[in-house]
Amino acid sequence: MGLFSSINIAATGMSAERLRSDVIADNIANASTTRTPEGGPFRRSRVVLRPRVDQPYFRLPFLPKQWDNGVGRGVRVSEVQKDQSTPTRLVYDPTHPDAIQSGPRAGYVEYSNVNIVTEMVDLIAASRAYEANSAIINGSKSMFLKALEIGR
Repeated sequence: MGLFSSINIAATGMSAERLRSDVIADNIANASTTRTPEGGPFRRSRVVLRPRVDQPYFRLPFLPKQWDNGVGRGVRVSEVQKDQSTPTRLVYDPTHPDAIQSGPRAGYVEYSNVNIVTEMVDLIAASRAYEANSAIINGSKSMFLKALEIGR
């Protein structure tokens, strides 16, 4: 494990959490969007993170290999997915230009599946994770400075 490994690992976490915050902000901004270029209402996006375990630093000796991927090199953004499992909101407003014109749902407007409360909770979690990674970097810096003082 190199001298700056802890900083590099925390930096991957900070980068991932920043992207996650940007995606959450986009979700909040489009919470009332009823029409997108793809057609239909806006769908909530979410960030999928995966560990970066290209070449692990070390493995735990008491765990079988299929359970232990080793301590890796941080996280990476695997993809940004659209949430298709959460249903959209239907609001009755026959005067809206995007209201459904015929069928049993006539007069209803299909709004996005973004829940502002859920997005705010996710934003707080992303902010706290960003702060935790920042604290790791600051702790590593202070350890390096203390190590330099030993040599004086």
